[in-house]
Amino acid sequence: MGVPRVSNRLARRLFLNRHALSGGAESRGTAGLATLIERLGFVQLDSIATVERAHHMILFARRPAYKPAELDHLLTEDRRLFEHWTHDAAVIPTLFYPHWQLRFARDAEALRGRWQRWQRHGFLERTEAVLEHVRRHGPVCSADLRGDAPRKAGGWWDWHPDKTALEYLWRSGDLAVKGRTGFQKYYDLAERVIPAALREQRPDPARTVDWCCSAALDRLGFATPGELAAFWATVTPAETRAWCHDQARAGELIEIEVETVDGGHRRTFARPDVMQDATDAPAPTGRLRVLSPFDPALRDRKRAERLFGFRYRIEVFTPAAKRIYGYYVFPLLEGDRLVGRIDMKAHRNEGVLRVTALWPEPAVAWGKGRQARLETELDRVARFAGCHRVEWLEGWRRDAI
Repeated sequence: MGVPRVSNRLARRLFLNRHALSGGAESRGTAGLATLIERLGFVQLDSIATVERAHHMILFARRPAYKPAELDHLLTEDRRLFEHWTHDAAVIPTLFYPHWQLRFARDAEALRGRWQRWQRHGFLERTEAVLEHVRRHGPVCSADLRGDAPRKAGGWWDWHPDKTALEYLWRSGDLAVKGRTGFQKYYDLAERVIPAALREQRPDPARTVDWCCSAALDRLGFATPGELAAFWATVTPAETRAWCHDQARAGELIEIEVETVDGGHRRTFARPDVMQDATDAPAPTGRLRVLSPFDPALRDRKRAERLFGFRYRIEVFTPAAKRIYGYYVFPLLEGDRLVGRIDMKAHRNEGVLRVTALWPEPAVAWGKGRQARLETELDRVARFAGCHRVEWLEGWRRDAI
């Protein structure tokens, strides 16, 4: 019997449904938002606010009625979310906190030497003093702690020893983020932030590896061991490979071939009922959505290329003269296709969302209907970003690249 093959169309349908991009009404309010984030697994945080910050754009793309205050409430009042790392800084359901004990231990070991080589100062000698300061005085931000060393002038990556110690204590689990002012984190003892019932659970590493692999697969629909390892960035590729093969021997997983957009096939692992799940997944709606560059559906750029034929690279750190598109360009999703990308910025002081350029994808016909759908979406985005109108600069329509 051959390896089952999943067509590109069905693979897209399943993948977008697992990423909550197939439409369907999500329940409103903070409870519905918490359910959505649990479904996604996490939402990446980023400070750039060209239109709105990435985490807000990610959630708005799935919930047009989303309000940033709802996320803040879940983080600082309900404590149904906490901040830590997956592949990057993220908000994560607090229900998952026990499985971050393995991450804390691994980060503590990995960062100890790496950060000493990176920062070239003795931050470890400051951890006890920083922890005691937080214990005595309550939540602090990095600006509250200067230590005895002068702050360097080389950039955001030049941390003074107390800031490095503060971040290390957070990454290793002694501290937790209590809240933010603007985008500045305030740290407190984990015991004052995380509910005791979750904080005191200590799953053994094998159980956490099993949870990480299983939870990642459920959110991706199908994946290679490397993709499973990259999802939470907690377990190793060797651990995910062993897990996949053990689960396959037990009949809990099967190998399948997923059709890529160019007609090729890529072998991955999936649940035995993957074909039924893909068939039963709702077809994506025709709504045209603006996605954040950090959207979880696009985080794995190579997977986006294989599934959608969409090559995307963020150019924030690319010198302006070498950029192909622009500083911060938003992908456009319509149905199950990535149909273009748009360069725009919210000028809140003027109340204007200003569009600089639009590039349709090759072979995408950009007619009046699609333009009307985009304009409807941009009206929503403008209001979300605190603007009351959309302005299109001369020469905004660009040829496909």
